[in-house]
Amino acid sequence: MKRRSLVKQGALVLTLGLLQRSVLGGQGATILTVRVWPAPEYSRVTIESDAALGATQTLVASPPRLAVDIAGVTLNPALKELVAKVRADDPNIDGIRVGQFSADVVRLVIDLKQGVRPQMFTLAPVAAYQHRLVLDLYPLRSIDPLDALVAQFAQVKPAAAPAHAASDPLGELMAQRLDKAAQPAAPPSSPASAAATAPATLTNPGSPGANLTQGPSYLATDRLIIVALDAGHGGEDPGAIGPGGTQEKDVVLKLAYLLRDRINAASVKGAPMRAFLTRDADYFVPLHVRVQKARRVQADLFVSLHADAFFTPEPQGASVFALSQGGASSSAARWMAAKENKADLIGGLNVKAKGIELQSALLDMSTTAQIADSLKLGGTLLGEVGRVGKLHKGQVEQASFAVLKAPDIPSVLVEAAFISNPAEERKLNSEEFQNQLADALMRGLLGYFSKNPPLARSRTLG
Repeated sequence: MKRRSLVKQGALVLTLGLLQRSVLGGQGATILTVRVWPAPEYSRVTIESDAALGATQTLVASPPRLAVDIAGVTLNPALKELVAKVRADDPNIDGIRVGQFSADVVRLVIDLKQGVRPQMFTLAPVAAYQHRLVLDLYPLRSIDPLDALVAQFAQVKPAAAPAHAASDPLGELMAQRLDKAAQPAAPPSSPASAAATAPATLTNPGSPGANLTQGPSYLATDRLIIVALDAGHGGEDPGAIGPGGTQEKDVVLKLAYLLRDRINAASVKGAPMRAFLTRDADYFVPLHVRVQKARRVQADLFVSLHADAFFTPEPQGASVFALSQGGASSSAARWMAAKENKADLIGGLNVKAKGIELQSALLDMSTTAQIADSLKLGGTLLGEVGRVGKLHKGQVEQASFAVLKAPDIPSVLVEAAFISNPAEERKLNSEEFQNQLADALMRGLLGYFSKNPPLARSRTLG
């Protein structure tokens, strides 16, 4: 009887031990690959495995470092690769050390360049990914999108606004911050300074080297004009992948750079234009954060850049989408919105993080006027894009795209071409086509402002 009781107690202890291991995760897990994504806003470390991982973290203030204990795994070559994955220019991570802390616990020590607010969470398998343990390291002083915009032009000041332009608090604040920038402004005679005040000039795709000026038809404004450029996907989310291996996130970022350069060199009747990139490198930005960034810099327009994809290689051509308050304009538009709205799921959003608010109530307040302006912008862009390539649809489509839900900014999503079509994948990788497309989009932006000059800003800047 006593022996039977001991056996039961032993079985109970064993069961509890297995249960504890199951809750912690990592039972029999194998690390498959690791990735490090550096960015000024935050640095991300991703550990992918064939089973769910359980981990605990300890933050040490001085010197700043983060210790992460991963349970139920042993050190393998894939995990050791973390040491070499850290880039010298990572603004947050100085280095990573890994070691077998105990029989079934691996310890990571992340040496930090500054104090951070770490967020650790797990992601279930999705798309091409298996289980992921994610560490997001946010600097204690968060990056203000307005400061990021100012930093882009610390050496290239906007043209001086007229004395009566007091209705532009953003322009005034940018001027103040630029005056205090650590780096001196470029001399007035330098090419950079000349570019800041020069009229818009575009390379004519039909005649290399020729210029197209904005012409006399553009209406006067008396303030800084901000265009938010949103390069889709990024980081953990590659977007669509072409048959040749081209990743959507890479080609749209290159297009954003080209369009940014054109915008920054343009003006509308003396009012300088400035581009703001929601991401300027290969890292993931949640959809609602893209919208928040554009609103923080008081963007006049929001243009999200993408490359389309389908299950078969036949579809081709560019498309432009605007938001819909009701149903989608077609089943294809509905399917496209659903696909693009999955970016947060693939990119890896920590939905349990404190301070992250999706602001669904606010973002659902998109007005009829915003959608009407978005359709005008989309129609102008579509007409210009159609001059340099095929169109998939001849009219602006509408659906419920999460990234287009800024209630006060005309917003469109441009699908430049079908990356799933081999011929169009090659075009997307072509420098000539990318320049032609950037020129076309720039003409569309100037054409929109010629008929819809921006209104005076009235919002208060904090």
